[in-house]
Amino acid sequence: MGDRTAFRTCPLCEALCGLELTLDEAGAVTRVRGDEKDPFSKGYICPKGATLGSLDGDPDRLAEPLVAGEDAGWDEAFATVGRRLAEVIARHGRDAVAVYIGNPTAHSIAGPLYGSAIVKALGTRNLFTASTADQMPKHVACGHMFGDPLAIPVPDLDRTGHLLMLGANPLESNGSLASAPDFPGRLKAIRARGGKITVVDPRRTRTAALADEHLFIRPGTDAFLLMALVHTLFAEDLVRTAEHLAGRVNGLDDLRALAVDFAPEDVAAVTGVPAATIRRTARELAAAERAAVYGRIGTCTQAYGTLNSWLVDVLNVLTGNLDRPGGAMFPRPAHAPVYRRKKPFTTGRWRSRVRGLPEVNGELPVATLADEIETPGEGRVRALITIGGNPALSAPNAARLDRALAGLEFMVSVDPYLNETTRHAHVVLPPPRPAQTPHYDIALTGLAVRDYARYSPAVVPLPEGRPSEAEILARLALATSGTGGDPALLDEMIIKATLEKAVALPGSPVLGREPDELRKMLDTGTLTEQRLDMMLRLGPYGDAFGGEPALREESGGASGVTGLTLTRLRTEYPHGLDLGALKPRLDEVLCTTSGRIELCPSTCAADVDRLRSALRDPGTSGGMVLIGRRHLRSNNSWLHNVPELVRGSNTCTLQLNPADADRLGIAAGDTVRVTSRAGALEAVAEPTDTIMAGVVSLPHGWGHDRPGTRTRVASGHAGVNVNAVTDEQEIDPLSGNAVLNGVPVTLEAAR
Repeated sequence: MGDRTAFRTCPLCEALCGLELTLDEAGAVTRVRGDEKDPFSKGYICPKGATLGSLDGDPDRLAEPLVAGEDAGWDEAFATVGRRLAEVIARHGRDAVAVYIGNPTAHSIAGPLYGSAIVKALGTRNLFTASTADQMPKHVACGHMFGDPLAIPVPDLDRTGHLLMLGANPLESNGSLASAPDFPGRLKAIRARGGKITVVDPRRTRTAALADEHLFIRPGTDAFLLMALVHTLFAEDLVRTAEHLAGRVNGLDDLRALAVDFAPEDVAAVTGVPAATIRRTARELAAAERAAVYGRIGTCTQAYGTLNSWLVDVLNVLTGNLDRPGGAMFPRPAHAPVYRRKKPFTTGRWRSRVRGLPEVNGELPVATLADEIETPGEGRVRALITIGGNPALSAPNAARLDRALAGLEFMVSVDPYLNETTRHAHVVLPPPRPAQTPHYDIALTGLAVRDYARYSPAVVPLPEGRPSEAEILARLALATSGTGGDPALLDEMIIKATLEKAVALPGSPVLGREPDELRKMLDTGTLTEQRLDMMLRLGPYGDAFGGEPALREESGGASGVTGLTLTRLRTEYPHGLDLGALKPRLDEVLCTTSGRIELCPSTCAADVDRLRSALRDPGTSGGMVLIGRRHLRSNNSWLHNVPELVRGSNTCTLQLNPADADRLGIAAGDTVRVTSRAGALEAVAEPTDTIMAGVVSLPHGWGHDRPGTRTRVASGHAGVNVNAVTDEQEIDPLSGNAVLNGVPVTLEAAR
């Protein structure tokens, strides 16, 4: 039969790149190249995507469930889960079971479709996710400003002429909360058409080196800089909210009053950015014909994470660039209906038991998960479900959480590896390998810098009796509810509820029709595919179940597409469908109580008092602080078991400025002890002038030296876990997000 070729979307990061796979007769992936026919990625591929074959064929991937550390059958594994969870719930109640969802679930079709069903079936308030160690401040800021925490503007990279980036390093991360294949090429194109890129970062990253201008900034002080930019726009009469935003903005005068105390001259000493540079940056931003401000993880994982995320879009509004071509725009994913009823955004509907931290987006901060496990009393977490996450490495003060996991009465993990977290699990349920798994980016197309859709069927069939990832999660939902039974019942229930709602909601393309009639029209594939087909048909480009039958395309992108179904997407567009450049859609997105953009939400305004107090009394800010670091060949802890990705520059070293190294008597290759309130670690020193004085940097996702794991390559390149010294007591109060940047530390040569 010989080799064959298949196509799919890369599932390893947020860039949505199309891949061309070569497979041998046994179904092993032997070569990976970029899919040149993909209209979004156009053949681009990064080192991570190029190794998908190694990840897919990794011999350390679990093929069968583990029960008490031994291979077991699927029925036995799910029976154990159902029995043990029922015992915990009977003794201690439903809140005694917690759920942790890691970010790999966002890179799949099954995770977004079934994760919430598990939480709902369980009925617990103790939901934790990787979001509170990453992007939760952006959700909170957008929820308060636009009414929807998922309405996140992204920079219109392909049309902007001026890009200001803070805390982002897309040349190594491939972008985040802005899905853009070939992010480096898109940045180079901005410069090629005469635009300007300014990067604000404590390190001269690869992205900063590409930019026209790099501004070093003291870690944790981005909010001061952003407020100074806002101050300058008001003080110099540079505010231009633009005609398309006229009458759509509340709080302009309140914001002006808040910014008065943050003159560039007052924040320069705190940030390390000269006042003249701040003023010039504001003027250039205001003068640009098309501009966008983009902030990412470096701005979120700070003590002022929500203020940073809010002020990024405040600047986009004040310069008239929100919801405007070349500015910051809202993507329109093909599967998300625009008619859905939205409730006003709020937080704090419940609070964590131990520290009283408010719920945000239905979840609690991962920074308090160890508290909930360790602290005795009613409501104590006794059991845990983890789905695609490794919080024993990724959570702040991870060593404490690692110890807490060991004391749980029961733990079940959905994960392909026995890693630092899942080694504590009593049951491990491994999903199939990527080649055996269909793919559609439910989460990430809502953040794409160009509207786009692509469905990738599995390219290798599942072995007989091997459940799909969707079936594993559906069975887990049924097991947690205590009902068990056929997982198809869950899908049918969701399809029925969705269609009944769709025919009743004003603005729906199927308003008034019969749900049973629509159910019969769905795709004939798996139930997961039928659910996706339903979503596409009800979406902004869908066929409305026959109501919009034509599939129209326009030159340069199908901005006028209707008539989309999963069958059409799968058969007519196997390389993906370009749905056109981002389009203004503020009216579709905005759902605040006032019906306007809330430029100065009361919660953010109140937190500015904390920022103002810190400006007046900065305290002891002269010590060393720790920040994270991205690697091009890494994505958190996922890929360290791939031999090709733990070579070369992808090493776990402690970067520090040569002046600090000389002052402390530290030479390249020395072992350095790093200490914080939370703990200590030892790492190999790498002096470099790419990092500003007073700052040290360690990459995240390392620390693979724990006993009981089965990741041989990662264990052989263990590195050290930066979260041994991050502090679970330090969070952004508005979002509960962990503070992983700007962590105060002391350094000394290890003895």
